[in-house]
Amino acid sequence: MAKGALFILHLKCYNNSAFDERKSGCVMMGDWKETGRQELRGLGTRLLALLKWCGLAVVLGLGIGLVGAAFHEAVSWATRTRGEFPWLLYLLPAAGLAIVGLYRLAGVYEDKGTNLVLAAVRGEASLPFRTAPLIFIASSLTHLCGGSSGREGAALQIGGSIASSFGRHLGFGPEDQRVLVVCGMSAAFSALFGTPLTAAVFSMEVAQIGVMRYAALVPALVSALTAVLLAGRLGLAPTAYAVAEVPALTSLSLARTVLLGVLCALVAVLFFSAMHAAHGAYARYLKNPYLRAAVGGGIVVILTLLSGSRDYNGAGGELIAAAVAGEAAPWAFLLKILFTALTLGAGFKGGEIVPAFFTGATFGCAAGPLLGLPASFAAAAGIVSVFCGVTNCPLASVLLSYELFGGEGLPLYAAACAVSWLVSGRGGLYSAQTVYSD
Repeated sequence: MAKGALFILHLKCYNNSAFDERKSGCVMMGDWKETGRQELRGLGTRLLALLKWCGLAVVLGLGIGLVGAAFHEAVSWATRTRGEFPWLLYLLPAAGLAIVGLYRLAGVYEDKGTNLVLAAVRGEASLPFRTAPLIFIASSLTHLCGGSSGREGAALQIGGSIASSFGRHLGFGPEDQRVLVVCGMSAAFSALFGTPLTAAVFSMEVAQIGVMRYAALVPALVSALTAVLLAGRLGLAPTAYAVAEVPALTSLSLARTVLLGVLCALVAVLFFSAMHAAHGAYARYLKNPYLRAAVGGGIVVILTLLSGSRDYNGAGGELIAAAVAGEAAPWAFLLKILFTALTLGAGFKGGEIVPAFFTGATFGCAAGPLLGLPASFAAAAGIVSVFCGVTNCPLASVLLSYELFGGEGLPLYAAACAVSWLVSGRGGLYSAQTVYSD
């Protein structure tokens, strides 16, 4: 009976609206036509926006991908050259002086590094173009002379500054420029590591904890894919590791992996706390930046000689691979944290993420067997969970595990990342990172 009444009411509404468009509460014929026209206009607008952003993303992906590939080759050349001529290590203090002088010559007296890029993503700062050549040269010089540093921080600055300048010259508004910066970060990160999914999501996720800029999803992904395809055509192989043994997903393996994630969170806190403490100590006791760079370089040289190993200079890619293969000294992660903090705190350039990979891999390799986990798998889990703890980017960390190690064991890697994100708190490498609170 009720259904019949509703049906009759519907017919009355339909008939009345067909003849009297002033009736309220009914869908009118004129409204249907107008709604259809609005939908078509909306579809056309969305398609034009798609074409616009795909075109811009491809341009940025090609341009920044090319620069990113060149930066990759420059750092690789610096690493090979340092291996051929070990005496270059003794020039590290002089390299520090040169880096400070280069930045001052360019008018940069207080370099905020990757923090400036994150502020630009939120529309709170502008990235000058000079950031790109400065960080390119300074990072290559740091690696050439044996500073313990990565390359991703430099890549983010290179990509962000080029994209920001590109947007300014084309007259884009603030909102569009923010999207372009995300695209530039994605392209540079992707070209350098060969991980386009991680690059796109990381660039959207890192600026503000708890907020994702979905408006940048399509252009960020297109720019990252364009850059990685270009890098592949230029002969750059993507970063990937073969994990020797991945445990099956059981309640026991999950519990062990969760415990490893907790320990990796503590290592992540130690890592970013050491970075901030070293920077603060240098600034407090050595106020002159030239003196800071020279003394810091000298300390790294002395520590290298005392350790009797050159494994902690540069990015340490070979030891990351060795750890994932199941071989690492138990104390390696502590030495890498120390070397990296002393290098970057003194004003040398590069980044912290590859050293964080090193730290996580070597710690996981050493701690995993004590928890009953295969050393190779634990090293891989250590990489992504420490990365998650220092960057506060859980989604990017899960994607990173897929792109570095393949799909096997993905639920376990995701569990380690989730736990690390929760336990490590909201501190991290980037002081400009903000926290969204609902």
